[in-house]
Amino acid sequence: MGRVVVAGSINMDVVATAERHPRVGETVAGHEVLYFPGGKGANQAVAASKLGAPTMLIGRIGVDAFGAQLRTFLAAQGVDVSFVQQTAAAHTGTALITVASADNTIVVIGGANAHLTVDDVSSAPLARGDVAVSQLEIPLATIAAFFTRARATGATTILNPAPAVAFDHALLGLVDILVLNETELGVLAGTELRDSDEDATFIDAARRLRVNKTQIICVTLGRRGALALADDTPLVIPGHAVTAVDTTGAGDCFVGALAARLAEGAAIRDALDYANLAASICVQRMGAAPSMPTAVEVGAVLKTV
Repeated sequence: MGRVVVAGSINMDVVATAERHPRVGETVAGHEVLYFPGGKGANQAVAASKLGAPTMLIGRIGVDAFGAQLRTFLAAQGVDVSFVQQTAAAHTGTALITVASADNTIVVIGGANAHLTVDDVSSAPLARGDVAVSQLEIPLATIAAFFTRARATGATTILNPAPAVAFDHALLGLVDILVLNETELGVLAGTELRDSDEDATFIDAARRLRVNKTQIICVTLGRRGALALADDTPLVIPGHAVTAVDTTGAGDCFVGALAARLAEGAAIRDALDYANLAASICVQRMGAAPSMPTAVEVGAVLKTV
């Protein structure tokens, strides 16, 4: 069995819940404020670890209370934090999240995440059979160095290009599996997409974005499930009917679960189905990292579908 090695962000999520989202310039009364461990890198690492994969996180935290709390939390989830370093140059990353009617808006302040360097990932312990995962909440040069090292060792690379920003498409050449939602696909493919678009529209955009025919592109579509382009064959992963409470960590759960299954040697279709099911469990709970399901929980639901 391979390992999952994540290079990515570590944040404290400060979550405000309300009946509805405020309009620009408006103040609305909220219900409560909650603090949850988060950051896309940390979320994905926790998801993979709770699903049974040996998991390491490479990241940066500040010398502050949030950083100490996050390190303790990650270690308690079974994540190897020996490559999580402190930096005095910035505070621990923080995300300000408003949740209303199960939908969310997020403002991320990167803080220490912006200080994760090429040197930090240069000695990442990767080997053939491992899965290297990253996102866009750390510097692009660091991601490129991490994936270059992964490719040299024979590890599989997964990029979750979130938040959606334009970047040098040369990075895509280092990516084996690209996992993104319709907004992110639209930004990278240079087209406007909506979650109500037909499957063929998403697949066409994925084909235009793909750098080679071996690259797999997976588009997550929330309650609709997911679509994937693998070996020129579109794969449709049906959604699961659940009552969503908080969708904040759904995409990260999908990525972490996908990485965990691939590290176990699963075929891509099986891994995508598993990731989709895990994400459907995640959205039924509040918080990002704390909402990630265990392998036992996913297994129990698998017996009923």
